[in-house]
Amino acid sequence: MVMTETATVTSKSMVNIPARLRVKYGLKPGSRVVFVEEDSRIIMIPVPPMMELFGIDREHAETMKEAMRELNAERRRESSAT
Repeated sequence: MVMTETATVTSKSMVNIPARLRVKYGLKPGSRVVFVEEDSRIIMIPVPPMMELFGIDREHAETMKEAMRELNAERRRESSAT
């Protein structure tokens, strides 16, 4: 089910986000959002605070470390070949 809300752009190009959406997505003063333009639509996406992202890749830590080791080894090989 699609829910719709309406807001008005002010003379200073500001828009108030409806309270129901602020609560649902945890938007507080200082929260960041990204605007994505897609076809003739503007999509607003909340950006989680950096602290919420801390450790998000923990389950892939070993894979990331191995990829970094391989990349460093490749760079060393390339720099010694020149």
